[in-house]
Amino acid sequence: MDYVKSRRLLLPVAGIHTDQLTDSFEEPRDGSRRHHAIDILAPRGTPVLAADDGRVLRVSWNSAGGNTVYATDAESRIVYYYAHLDHYHEGLAAGMSLAKGDTIGFVGTTGNAPRDIPHLHFQIMRMPRDGKYWNGEALNPFSILRAEGERP
Repeated sequence: MDYVKSRRLLLPVAGIHTDQLTDSFEEPRDGSRRHHAIDILAPRGTPVLAADDGRVLRVSWNSAGGNTVYATDAESRIVYYYAHLDHYHEGLAAGMSLAKGDTIGFVGTTGNAPRDIPHLHFQIMRMPRDGKYWNGEALNPFSILRAEGERP
């Protein structure tokens, strides 16, 4: 957790401040699932920004997350998962470098998101030793981003 905090993450939705965040980490979801992320509400089409320097691991669509992006930090120790994007930034592709603050996509409701509640599903995970980045240990983005917002 100290390593992630040392990355000084950027809140990944343009125009949103830390005091607007809600801690939805570990909230129950359909069936016995738990929410291993936070939902950052914003108007549809609001830019979604890279929280950290690094690179894109995967740009894809799935029924749960809709339009999604997996990215990693520069040392490949942390994975960032951005889901429910309305659409991607033009030219976004796996393998490309990211600088903190780059636009990767736009807030939406794709996948299993409620159609009337546009938001970014933002998840932070430790990169697993086996390299299966989609299956890393989830860390609470709320506490990480709030701590960043409290720095002078």
